[in-house]
Amino acid sequence: MTDYHSKSPVLFIIFNRKDTSLKVLEQIRRARVPRLYIIADGPRGDRPKEKQLCAETKEAVMQMIDWDCQVKTLFHDKNRGPKEAISSAIDWFFDQEEEGIILEHDCLPANSFFKFCDTLLEKYRDDQRIWLISGCNFQNGKKWGDASYYFSNLTSGWGWATWRRSWNTYDKTLSKYETHEVRPQLEKLFSHPMIVDTWEEIFEQTKAGKIDTWDYQVTFEHMFSHSMNIMPNSNLVSNIGFGELAENTTDANSMFANVPLQEITEITHPKYFLPEDGADTYLLMEEFGIVNRMRALKKHNSLRRRFKRWIKHPFQKSN
Repeated sequence: MTDYHSKSPVLFIIFNRKDTSLKVLEQIRRARVPRLYIIADGPRGDRPKEKQLCAETKEAVMQMIDWDCQVKTLFHDKNRGPKEAISSAIDWFFDQEEEGIILEHDCLPANSFFKFCDTLLEKYRDDQRIWLISGCNFQNGKKWGDASYYFSNLTSGWGWATWRRSWNTYDKTLSKYETHEVRPQLEKLFSHPMIVDTWEEIFEQTKAGKIDTWDYQVTFEHMFSHSMNIMPNSNLVSNIGFGELAENTTDANSMFANVPLQEITEITHPKYFLPEDGADTYLLMEEFGIVNRMRALKKHNSLRRRFKRWIKHPFQKSN
């Protein structure tokens, strides 16, 4: 199969992992991206070895760019953390581009991911109902509809594309929303109380600045504006960064780690413009560990009932 050459610019987010960065860059190289924006956060002051790792990563990445493309860089000397570094990098990207693709150093794309993004960036360019285009699929082989993709109320930031029009609504501090207003809105989207509980807690911690992240804000923005996202029915991006070298994704056995890549040759479009709630529920039940939490709660309640029976009838043999 001939490699697809991307029409869209790419924002490539790197840090201290040369191994994963070069694997992802090789796919960007295959796609002959026309304009490449590279951002690197600075090393953390309490990790003396990180300065060298960051420098080696930047040097290796720059040396690998050997195709005809326009390159712009934003390299920070001091560490700003994920929330500030990544959100400001996307600001920088969309200050110069109307639309494009965002890839982090551990998000390995299939070659057809670039065609997928190009096609759908064009198709939904002026459609305010769509906030972003995701590359990941975590449905374990389950297909939703007959098209190449489906619509979702969720976000996956591991390889995605969007437009300036969407990013302009991004609210890093969630300043537009009050905590006491959130639960009734979440209940309009999700029927399972544990899912609502978890999202409510995530919102509270994100708004309070207890989670140093940029991407939950994206999810809440499109949820509360009644926008949807596009999810592929084939997995077009795999997170290869799980393991002991990762900052957050340390569980190498996670169902979200190293999901095999798939390629698509033809892109077909859904007939109906509705979110696949079944797909969203399945993913959240796994991501939030709700099945295990329900089992633990059931066991706890069972033991509590048995204890209460024993208190009332301490010498009665229980069944």
